[in-house]
Amino acid sequence: MSVFSGLKLKSMKLIRVLLLAVVLCFGNLAFAGEGMWLPQLLKALNEGDMQTMGMKLTAEQVYSVNEGSLKDAIVHFGGFCTSEVISPEGLLLTNHHCGYGQIQSHSTIEDNYLKKGFWAATKADEKANPGLFARFIERIDDVSEIILKGVNDDMSPSEVQSIVDKNINAYMSDNQGSQYEEWMVRPFFNGNQYFAFKTVTYPDVRLVGAPPENIGKFGADTDNWVWPRHTGDFSLFRIYAGTDNQPAEYSADNQPFVPKHYLPISMDGVSEGDFTMVFGFPGRTNQYLPSQAVRQIVEINDPAKIEIRDVALKIMDKYMRADEKVRLQYSSKFARIANYWKKWIGEKTGLEKTNAVAKKQDLEEEFTKRVKVDSKLWGQYGHLMKKFGEKYAAIERYSFTKDYYDEVVRRNVEIMTVASVLDRMVSRFENNGEAGYNDFKPRVAGYLENHFKNYNANIDQEVFIALSDLYRDNVDREYCPTTFSVTAKSLEVALTDIFQRSAFKDQDKLKAIFEMTPEDAVKALKGDPIYILFSDWKGVYDEKVAGPYSEIKAEIDLLQKRYMRGLIDAFPEKTFWPDANSTMRVTYGKVQGYEPRDAVYYKPVTHFDGVVEKYIPDDYEFDLDEKLLDLYRSKDYGPYADATGSVPVCFIGTNHTTGGNSGSPAIDAEGNLIGLNFDRAWEGTMSDINYDPSICRNIMVDIRYVLFVVDKYAGASHLIEEMTLVHPKTK
Repeated sequence: MSVFSGLKLKSMKLIRVLLLAVVLCFGNLAFAGEGMWLPQLLKALNEGDMQTMGMKLTAEQVYSVNEGSLKDAIVHFGGFCTSEVISPEGLLLTNHHCGYGQIQSHSTIEDNYLKKGFWAATKADEKANPGLFARFIERIDDVSEIILKGVNDDMSPSEVQSIVDKNINAYMSDNQGSQYEEWMVRPFFNGNQYFAFKTVTYPDVRLVGAPPENIGKFGADTDNWVWPRHTGDFSLFRIYAGTDNQPAEYSADNQPFVPKHYLPISMDGVSEGDFTMVFGFPGRTNQYLPSQAVRQIVEINDPAKIEIRDVALKIMDKYMRADEKVRLQYSSKFARIANYWKKWIGEKTGLEKTNAVAKKQDLEEEFTKRVKVDSKLWGQYGHLMKKFGEKYAAIERYSFTKDYYDEVVRRNVEIMTVASVLDRMVSRFENNGEAGYNDFKPRVAGYLENHFKNYNANIDQEVFIALSDLYRDNVDREYCPTTFSVTAKSLEVALTDIFQRSAFKDQDKLKAIFEMTPEDAVKALKGDPIYILFSDWKGVYDEKVAGPYSEIKAEIDLLQKRYMRGLIDAFPEKTFWPDANSTMRVTYGKVQGYEPRDAVYYKPVTHFDGVVEKYIPDDYEFDLDEKLLDLYRSKDYGPYADATGSVPVCFIGTNHTTGGNSGSPAIDAEGNLIGLNFDRAWEGTMSDINYDPSICRNIMVDIRYVLFVVDKYAGASHLIEEMTLVHPKTK
């Protein structure tokens, strides 16, 4: 069994005692606001610190297995965002960008909910969303001893993974629940520890309300990842259940879900210094990477991905600005691509500005000094820094090529994505005959039906040629398909010909192929010029890049696992939190402004006045409709204005968040909803790798702006009536 802090992982009780002793003896040396903490460990690790910062709840009120607690109002929304229950009738609040795909799917040119918004007047008007689900966490258990049984430090990465997979499968088999219940097992501290999450999933989630884009996406790409922010990034859904309040597939007979707990809503707002807690499902962080990894991110990986997406986005933007139909088709794609493009720019800039590589090197020097004085620790960890240097040097060119291949072939050229799906269909036929082909065919047909709803071949052709040209110019020739072994001008001619002759850009031609016999259809697919290029490209990548990359990456992962354990052993005075991995976490901090650069200070709250200040008529990012402007002119703010006389729109805090925290509730000291997390400040997007309290800020919509839009703008006061509004600061 692996070692954690130099001790055998016999039980969670032992870990709790160990970590509690660390906190009591040395204090929590993490930065204020740093960390994504497991909610079931708050009592042992964080309760005192949180209460010192201002929280008035107990850890039991945040997370409880036997009683309703905050965790029972927190929902994994579709598996990609967070949402929260805000009424006794299962009303869900999440981000506009989290519900964007559903809002778009219900929109047409004639009835464009993205542009005009949507508000269900009655529950009967709420719109079903096939495939969307709401998942709750019922309990979290430590299963380290079970999952790591039989593992030791002398094993290779593949041997360890084989035993872990076997133990996880056995655990899952022994703990099967009902149709909608599931145990999920996830690794923590780079595989040194494992927890199991019991979940219950509700598959009937309906769209209730969404503001128009000029509110929900105000500022669009210009303001994305930027503070000050003035975006009403929210949408409303509702969970439905069977008549027994249990999960059920969509039915007209289903009833609004009755939750164990829902969040009351504070009408008192926030002030600088107020305690804030964000509860949700952060996706991925890498806080404990060595300096070599961070250097590669800054100098190699981020610049490559930024350049590729920059080219693709400029092409898409050109077409979207020229045609409203294209803008509707590509708005969701553009937002998805632009989101991480801008994030990587901020991440690279932030890592450089905060000297992240140098800080990592300082930590590694101190780590080496500490393990040197202990022969046992030196024997376990003395080789790590040298090995890291060797392995990251070896993986660099493969990692660079992988990023290029992923961005060009798998993500940003749509016809290559179609080729990838059709290649799976070909493989099904070749491996499983007609039965395999026919079994997979309906899934492919459904995918293509959705794909062609929002597809423009002219855009795709231009992106295809531009990104292929980038690939040829920047990736080692030995990793390029044979088509690329020509001059740049000849390549453009060849790629144009390949694209124009392909059936993969034409829905009707593909339908005609699918009407053939399986054997003839596969022959036609394999003879398509795009399929031939894709197969050549993928073959070169799989043979020369993917294999070596995976082998070296497995060795790096094993080193990282040992380094994580070594950090815990070498720094007993520090409390460590596990990197995010899409499991339920709590982060806490305070409402606080920041100084991004010399002589500039950002206040922590923005107001409706700032929305109007940014207003640019007929600009797709900053336009406003007359109804919203009329509310501003008349100052018809209802009970939603603060002491300034304006409606607060957004605020920032030191909560440590990342992707997946979109839609997470911002909760006050007493457990009331005060806002909705949706972004991070651009200067601090490197917080996934290097949290720095001086500039890392999460951005939240003020709940009073949400209510103002729902009530005064949309006239959907029936939704407000469902909620419980409280005044914790004035009671």
